[in-house]
Amino acid sequence: MPTEIKVPVFSESVSEGTLLAWHKKPGDAVKRGDVVAEIETDKVVLEVTALTDGTLQSVAKNEGDTVLSEEVLGVIGEGGAVVTAAPTPAAAQAAQAQSTTAVMDKPQVDTDGLSPAVRKLVTEGNLDPAQISGTGKDGRVTKGDVLSFTAGGAAVAAPAGEAPVQQEAKAPASTPTLQPSVQLPAGARPEQRVPMTRIRARIAERLKDVQNTAAILTTFNEINMKPAMDLRKKYQDAFVAKHGVKLGFMSLFVRAATEALKQFPVINSSVDGKDIVYHGYYDIGIAVASERGLVVPILRDTDQKGLATIEKDIAAFAQKAKSGKLTLEDLSGGTFSITNGGTFGSMMSTPILNQPQSAILGMHNIIERPIVENGQIVARPMMYVALSYDHRIIDGREAVLFLVAIKNILEDPARMLLEI
Repeated sequence: MPTEIKVPVFSESVSEGTLLAWHKKPGDAVKRGDVVAEIETDKVVLEVTALTDGTLQSVAKNEGDTVLSEEVLGVIGEGGAVVTAAPTPAAAQAAQAQSTTAVMDKPQVDTDGLSPAVRKLVTEGNLDPAQISGTGKDGRVTKGDVLSFTAGGAAVAAPAGEAPVQQEAKAPASTPTLQPSVQLPAGARPEQRVPMTRIRARIAERLKDVQNTAAILTTFNEINMKPAMDLRKKYQDAFVAKHGVKLGFMSLFVRAATEALKQFPVINSSVDGKDIVYHGYYDIGIAVASERGLVVPILRDTDQKGLATIEKDIAAFAQKAKSGKLTLEDLSGGTFSITNGGTFGSMMSTPILNQPQSAILGMHNIIERPIVENGQIVARPMMYVALSYDHRIIDGREAVLFLVAIKNILEDPARMLLEI
């Protein structure tokens, strides 16, 4: 009995999506759980999986088409591959020759156990999955693993009898490519018009809305990171041995921001019409760069989490962002956000609010600079920090004191234990 492939049910805030890609074509065998298509909404990319074994008989939508919730995308039928007319002897001979040539030109690699998206990248890139370290469940190779492998200039599997060739790195690890690659046409002054993805268009819309709505102001300060760096150096090995994850700066900033939010509740509030909504919980968004744009997954109840749990949650979000696995639940809500431009070398910036939140903290690059301590000029690892806030409900006094509170905590991390 034929089974319809339907668009997943969207959340209330998502009205439609775009069919991003088909991973199967009519006539292909399909197993239950296989990813057959991907749909891009203005928030996340959703995978559409097969609900039964069979053969993809037909598709009702093409790549690039707009789709609605629960709309039919295609039909899976029973049995094996679709029967087509028998080829002529000449056509059969040509097809066999072409197949033989393809086998000789391309190494046969084991792609069993790989998702369709990963299998496609491995096949098109002529890669050997055995050479790629998997970070997924049970060591499975993810799409992010393949992209990281190729971006890092790893050796690509070569045809039998030839030496492996070294693939040119797409971009240095410190400056990842966040926008889709664009192949400009040849010519003296080439141009190419590319439509925005749904996610990019939504980001643009939200950023413009917040500029038109909020009275955004930014205050700055600087933090001597030496105490935090000394703390990491002293306890890093023991921390990794116990928790299986490294102690980074982001978890320290999350905890410091949480303690500061307790002292200044208005920073953790939002505007709803003519009301101010004060939140009695601490859900902090962490800006993560992905190939499709900046996303902000939410760390929930940070006042109830230790540094190790925060580090693990951040690492999980980063991996999900790379592989396109973030869910609407991961991105929903949030009472405050943190963004780290220092990852890309930024010295100073004015981060923009993530509505309906009223404030966002910006971290930046750590550079040794001369400062005065006890009348002596010394070199210290310093970081500029910025707090952008909605001046409609947050006064300059609260914003400045909030940033000072974070500075004091990070320059004396014992304050986090004492909650002072």
